[in-house]
Amino acid sequence: MTHPKLTLVDHPLVQHKLSLMRDGATSSPDFRRLLREISLLLTYEAARDLPLAKRRITTPLTQMDAPMLACADPVVVSILRAGNGLLDGVLDVIPTAKVGFVGLYRDEATLKPVQYYCKLPPELAGRLVIAVDPMLATGNSSAAAVDLLKQAGATDICLICLLAAPEGLACMAKAHPDVRIVTASVDECLNERGYIVPGLGDAGDRIFGTV
Repeated sequence: MTHPKLTLVDHPLVQHKLSLMRDGATSSPDFRRLLREISLLLTYEAARDLPLAKRRITTPLTQMDAPMLACADPVVVSILRAGNGLLDGVLDVIPTAKVGFVGLYRDEATLKPVQYYCKLPPELAGRLVIAVDPMLATGNSSAAAVDLLKQAGATDICLICLLAAPEGLACMAKAHPDVRIVTASVDECLNERGYIVPGLGDAGDRIFGTV
């Protein structure tokens, strides 16, 4: 099962950088840099439908009615801790975005998410809310994070992830079919520990050098 609002970004630069990240020999500094670079490109897709309106400006040559964003500042929500690896790249593209954090960790015995922190900007309704987490594995943490966003009033939510597993997409399709998902790859499956295969290992460990 896939997801009704899935966007797979198969741009050659994204796929090349992702392959470098999959390589177990890639260092944490290079892994972080590549993740930030990919997040820039994924953010363009997540923000593709932001509304525009014409505004009169003066160029060095003449006046013109130029297209400008006509919406409240988007919100980007990092699903801790690995989501912070994508956060700076999103903010490079949308520097006016408000920032929130959802702290979740996966119970390794049950593979269920456990919440330990949630701090969100006010007035999420009417804004594009971009949740970021490198891995959509079981989907349980992402679904739980989206639950919190909807409870806080969010109505237009997009999840950016580097990799997705079919199991995670199925979980999100069941729990949140209205939420858009932008990813660089849909991998084969999860292993018995709930890790994405072929994947790239534990994204948080590789970002922060805690392997």
